[in-house]
Amino acid sequence: MQIDYPWSYAMRGRTSLTDDAEHVRDMLELLIFTDPGERVNRPGFGCGLRQLIFAPNSPELAAALQFTMQAAIQRELGDLLSLEGLEVRSEDSTLAVLVQYVLLRSGERQVAVFERRTL
Repeated sequence: MQIDYPWSYAMRGRTSLTDDAEHVRDMLELLIFTDPGERVNRPGFGCGLRQLIFAPNSPELAAALQFTMQAAIQRELGDLLSLEGLEVRSEDSTLAVLVQYVLLRSGERQVAVFERRTL
């Protein structure tokens, strides 16, 4: 069992826990929506996805961002998962990321969708 993200209390007032599959999903979400340089002790951690919101949308930008994200996922989480697919979409004020992966420990295939709206 792992500590759940976002941190919260469980029914008995203890820290909420989660299983390994959900913990890996939580780590993916943190990696995807953290900008490089945002963490003091890990300046290379993150993908830069939120920069897509303010950049002009183009196939070249999407391809570059997808490559950057794949590299970050492999570097940070390559010991926990095998990446099978990654798709990034920016529509109006919403960013959507579809990640397909296999958990190395259990061999389970997972699909995770992450969305963020801007104000």
